[in-house]
Amino acid sequence: MSWVSGFLVARADDHKTAWGERNGRKWRRKRGSTLWSTRYMSCLRDPEGADGPSQASKRMKEDEEDGCLRRLAHVFQSKQFRSAKLERLYQRYFFRLNQSSLTMLMGVLVLVCGVMLAFHCVHGHPDVAYASVLSVAMALFLVLMVVCNRNGFHQDYMWMVSYLVMAVLVVVQVFGVLMVSPRSASEGVWWSIFFVYIIYTLLPVRMRSAVLSGIVLSTIHLVTAWRLNLEDQFLWKQLCANGLVFLCTNIIGICTHYPAEVSQRQAFKETRGYIQARIHLQRENQQQERLLLSVLPRHVAMEMKAHINAKKEDMMFHKIYIQKHDNKEEKAMMAKMQRARANSTDGLMPRWVPDRSFPRTKDSKVFRQMGIDEASSKDNRCAQEALNPEDEVDEFLGRAIDARSIDQLRKDHVKKFLLTFQTPFLEKKYSKKVDDRFGGYVACTLLVFFFICFIQLTVFPHTTLMLGIFISIFVILANILFICAIYSCLFPTALQTVSKKIVESRVNSTLVGVFTLLLLFISAFSNMLTCEREGVIECVAEELNISESTVTLCVLHNLTHTAGDTLTLCPSQKTPCPFPEYFTYSVLLTLLACSVFLHISSIGKLALMLLIQLIFLLLLEWPLVDLYDNADLLVTNIRPVFTSCSPYSHERMSKVSLKVMTPVILTVFVLALYLHAQQVESTARLDFLWKLQATEEKEEMEELQAYNRRLLHNILPKDVAAHFLARERRNDELYYQSCECVAVMFASISNFSEFYTELEANNEGVECLRLLNEIIADFDEIISEDQFKQLEKIKTIGSTYMAASGLNDSTYDREGRSHILALADYAMRLREQMKYINEHSFNNFQMKIGLNIGPVVAGVIGARKPQYDIWGNTVNVASRMDSTGVPDCIQVTTDLYHVLASKGYQLECRGLVKVKGKGEMTTYFLNSGPSSS
Repeated sequence: MSWVSGFLVARADDHKTAWGERNGRKWRRKRGSTLWSTRYMSCLRDPEGADGPSQASKRMKEDEEDGCLRRLAHVFQSKQFRSAKLERLYQRYFFRLNQSSLTMLMGVLVLVCGVMLAFHCVHGHPDVAYASVLSVAMALFLVLMVVCNRNGFHQDYMWMVSYLVMAVLVVVQVFGVLMVSPRSASEGVWWSIFFVYIIYTLLPVRMRSAVLSGIVLSTIHLVTAWRLNLEDQFLWKQLCANGLVFLCTNIIGICTHYPAEVSQRQAFKETRGYIQARIHLQRENQQQERLLLSVLPRHVAMEMKAHINAKKEDMMFHKIYIQKHDNKEEKAMMAKMQRARANSTDGLMPRWVPDRSFPRTKDSKVFRQMGIDEASSKDNRCAQEALNPEDEVDEFLGRAIDARSIDQLRKDHVKKFLLTFQTPFLEKKYSKKVDDRFGGYVACTLLVFFFICFIQLTVFPHTTLMLGIFISIFVILANILFICAIYSCLFPTALQTVSKKIVESRVNSTLVGVFTLLLLFISAFSNMLTCEREGVIECVAEELNISESTVTLCVLHNLTHTAGDTLTLCPSQKTPCPFPEYFTYSVLLTLLACSVFLHISSIGKLALMLLIQLIFLLLLEWPLVDLYDNADLLVTNIRPVFTSCSPYSHERMSKVSLKVMTPVILTVFVLALYLHAQQVESTARLDFLWKLQATEEKEEMEELQAYNRRLLHNILPKDVAAHFLARERRNDELYYQSCECVAVMFASISNFSEFYTELEANNEGVECLRLLNEIIADFDEIISEDQFKQLEKIKTIGSTYMAASGLNDSTYDREGRSHILALADYAMRLREQMKYINEHSFNNFQMKIGLNIGPVVAGVIGARKPQYDIWGNTVNVASRMDSTGVPDCIQVTTDLYHVLASKGYQLECRGLVKVKGKGEMTTYFLNSGPSSS
């Protein structure tokens, strides 16, 4: 059973297994090693230990056996979450679906009990107690159906109703087997199969409760059939076959219940994870927005974000964020600008942020009505702030669960009968969803095939055709299983490719699943063709040389007792099949196996089950009808009405013939399995919708966070923004950092004031500012290149551009001074870019650039409007290098000259220059970089 448990429970390795779980580690053969074997390892041991197995191999074997037992036990363990609150949320999450499932179950049970009552009463002498029990059960199920549909139906009531249904089914099972007429060990098996299976699938109970109920129902039938049919010589065959049928039904129920519950819990955890990530991102976005609004005016920030979120249009110029003001506002702005210019002598300049190119957001395809909208989330922000993150997620998820409507979702997004999405986009996306438990489904099908083989080998005569068909189907199913479930690097490349194409494609896996089910169906009915099809009455009349009218009950009864264990009433019949109902039970197991493949659509399962039912009924009602008529005669004549052949003994006991019962039973099973398939697919699609919503909202939050972060990084350096976003900021907080060697650059367009005029023709100066915006945007694009990643734009004021390098540990190069060289190269790039702009804009802008190196203090003053800046003598001197410079030249100080000259840069001495506040200083012009040679 170790290989069986290996498929039922996830294997403990790093790869996803048949059931798609990961449960830790286990002993594993190392990839690519062909020496990991007992024979090779024995060569490395001491000669003393060569005779017996080593302790390591013993431990390995014990660990593997313990691992198999643990994995098998994991199937029957409780799947509850460790957190009681999370478990209650999960139950609320699926409460409506379970309520719908219970309602559907009640309707099906009413139908089944009605069929059982009709079969029992058709012979004209019904047992009053049995008929009363079935009638009461039907009435109780109808009442429970009404109760389950009430709005006041609570989650706690669901467990009470579930266990009440299980108790009623046990009572019906006891009376049904006790009161069956005529008595036979094969009677009542079909409804026992049905009861056991629906407890696993349609009843919302734990795995242990379902297994216990399945064992109790199976045991009741086996023990009762044994006690009531002790005189039958062939009883052991039927009891063995019944035990195999019930065991197979329980295994199919486990194979259906376990992956369905695991999938539901996994979908719930993933949805909760996405919601948790969304809330976390939303909190970070709010913090980013608060920081952003503390740096930029609200109207500017909102306008920039609106432009980012809008669809990107092809524009000749970058977006510019400017507004006109009246005289009062202009006076206030002019006073502010004058104060800024006055402070510029100390290197304090307010920043003007030009436009950058931002990616546009993709169109959201999320359906907002599936959960709770963002507005209601913001309304409860105050209440959420008092909760810890986990409780906040659970609170949000609880409101979302209460807000969603299952019926409304189905009505709005899912077609009624086909259960396909109304939107082609959603259907296409859902069709790409891959079920990684496909190998487990094939493994379960192989188990069902084994049980069908054992059942038919136990009851029916063995023929060459039977063995040939069983062996052929086993080989095919085994190959499919190994290809689909145990694909690994040990297989050839071509086989790996075939395996991945099957497992990773929903269409291919569905086709392979249908093929395996058809093979299973062939194994279930093919042996019917080898059975004798001649009628018993005709055969007996021919063997005894009497007329068919003289073949009475007494004759058949005597032949039955003389036949013994073989039940061959006619010596001429070589391969009699006295119990063809076990073919029907094999077909029922095949139908149950269809439900194991959760990834097959409900309409696909219905078509497949109808095809199986049609083929089987055509065989039953046409060429093999005598086979089932013989079985009816055999059952009704095993025990005559009286103990002796009296004149009244020719009155046979009446019962519904198998050729009438079988179509009804198959129809009931197909209907119930289709309803279950619809429930499973509906649940999967609704989970997909909600998960898609959570994923889309999380992606939107990530995009918004990226936009906010990028906007912040345009205003604040990355390390500074990260510092303020990592914790709550106080207004009086001071953030600063001392930098020992920073290169500072000021670049100004010295004659831009001559270009700027406010005329009606240029929209009161707006077009002039638009050109300046394009120039600064070009400078920003250059500084964003990888070779200038050590540089940081500090600010712009008017037509002056300020940048620095070496402000943090990631950009400061103490040994190679590469951050200084990068700023020098950037200054020369700006000079070349200005020449390019002049050439294409037919202007004659002149740029003066000043560079200096030295220690600075960088930081942010903790005011309500934080402003990142750098201070110190180095900044002042760099500003003077700009203001005292020569147009189209880069002026540097002596300290910077020594660094650049040592690296091969070409510089020219300007001489002594009178600098305000510093006296006379020797400066240099940077002409070009190091020679390529």
